[in-house]
Amino acid sequence: MKKIIIVGGVAGGASAAARLRRLDETDEIIIFEKGEYISFANCGLPYYIGGEIKEKSALTLQTPESFNARFNVDVRVQNEVISIDRQAKTVEVKNIKTGEIYAESYDKLILSPGAAPLMPKLPGIDSKCVFTLRNIPDTYKIKEYIENNHPKSVVIVGGGYIGVEMAENLQNAGLLVTIIEMTDQVIAPLDYDMACDIHRHIRQKGVNLLLSNGVQKIEEDAAGLKVIVSQGDNSQGDVRADMLIMSIGVRPESSIAKDAGLAVNERGGIIVDNYMRTSDENIYAVGDAIEITDFVTEQKAMIPLAGPANKQGRIAADNICGIDSQYTGTQGSAILKVFDMTVATTGMNEKTAKKLGLDYDKSFTYSASHASYYPGAVNMCIKTLFEKKTGKILGAQITGFDGADKRCDVFATAIRAGMTAYDLTKLELCYAPPYSSAKDPVNMAGFVIENLLTGKVKNFHWHDVNELPRDGSVVLLDTRTEEEYENGTIGGFINIPLDDLRSRINEIDKTKKVYVTCQIGLRGYIAARILSQNGFDAYNLSGGYRLYNSIFGKNSGSQPANINPETQLAETNDSEDKKKL
Repeated sequence: MKKIIIVGGVAGGASAAARLRRLDETDEIIIFEKGEYISFANCGLPYYIGGEIKEKSALTLQTPESFNARFNVDVRVQNEVISIDRQAKTVEVKNIKTGEIYAESYDKLILSPGAAPLMPKLPGIDSKCVFTLRNIPDTYKIKEYIENNHPKSVVIVGGGYIGVEMAENLQNAGLLVTIIEMTDQVIAPLDYDMACDIHRHIRQKGVNLLLSNGVQKIEEDAAGLKVIVSQGDNSQGDVRADMLIMSIGVRPESSIAKDAGLAVNERGGIIVDNYMRTSDENIYAVGDAIEITDFVTEQKAMIPLAGPANKQGRIAADNICGIDSQYTGTQGSAILKVFDMTVATTGMNEKTAKKLGLDYDKSFTYSASHASYYPGAVNMCIKTLFEKKTGKILGAQITGFDGADKRCDVFATAIRAGMTAYDLTKLELCYAPPYSSAKDPVNMAGFVIENLLTGKVKNFHWHDVNELPRDGSVVLLDTRTEEEYENGTIGGFINIPLDDLRSRINEIDKTKKVYVTCQIGLRGYIAARILSQNGFDAYNLSGGYRLYNSIFGKNSGSQPANINPETQLAETNDSEDKKKL
């Protein structure tokens, strides 16, 4: 019989406790949780504020009583572990209700303290109109403020997952919403080129999105809050609002680990091995407070996600009970609902690949969510990163609507299995017209990369366009229809529609390189194949005009100030995406 103490509930701690009991009926298990709730749906909190989730009870997954009845675990809420005596193998606990401080011994200790919202030291940050969202009390506080004070507007500081979810849900609650983000994009795991569609969608939904802006201070007067910003792409001056949500990230709540002399990294993340053991063999740590190994890059990182926390809790429990179980790393699979749009990502992004100096390439593909002849099909954009030498899939990002989630799950599985683009072409995925196409979007991404790897086509990218000469030394060719071309094209590109290319191929100088674009890349690929087989040196614009216009177009949702001027064209027209091939 062992005595096991767990510090913190929710994902990691509660999962560890449940697994421990399933493995050994005789162990004494105690969970200390400084909050009021042992297990709650923290990912669902914004949707309760917005009214999508109606009942408070839906947020509470387990109560202390239900958890004890099911697992025979002593759950002590509103009891905070304030120190660890590693030599004596005891923890000091403060009962928050009574103020009593007492000690409890352990044989094994699991730390699952989670992470707390970052709160910068800004003037005005302590206003009663300023909120954060981490737990159920925070949720009730925001909801009650809206119901009692009837605010008309809100500023959300931070364009990460929680910030964007809050924007949608606060707008659903009837507020005018402004997002202020310090960097030039929302959703940091995305690359900028994929975030541009999200910027446009957020703005089209009526949210005021201010990028490249930092909050300097918050002033409160009789009219509400005045948020002083750094004036990045904001031509409106300072922002007025009735309330403000801080959502700029989190920090690990690891102070008791540091005070106990456990090894932590420079960000305060608790260092653990593959067995979830800390630098003390009797103490384990899981969840948002720990440093993990990135599965793809093999670099140390901090990735606070619920799925990994649950797995880590299970692995810690296994090892405490003598089962050899190892955590193999976090690959950062995540998904986000942005109003009616979906953003999904897994594995490495291009920013990381560049930073690590990898020999990689990328492809952009647009595929319908299901058979195009079946009503309701909409395009999703897939960015796939892969090793040039082997074709191994390094990462994928998807923006779209229906079906984006299941495609990202396939990519996540492929990355975990070490699959290549060649493997993607062989996947036999479920098909019926309402759900997919005979060539699934994941297959299509594999086909496109296979063509690159085998030399059947050569690509160039949106950030290469500005460097192409406009002096006639190369041919810039737009293969869309005349109507599409007239609605907007890239400066310097001439128009020969794909279906006319063979009959007009003699108009193109064979001694010059030919750079081809179309709407999304498919017609450009066909044109490049025609040209290359007729002796031309041809290159296809990956993602086509659709991707280019999402980044540079006047209605793209991005601002030229957010683009490196060295990669920006001076001449840009915009057109609606007609989802043509």
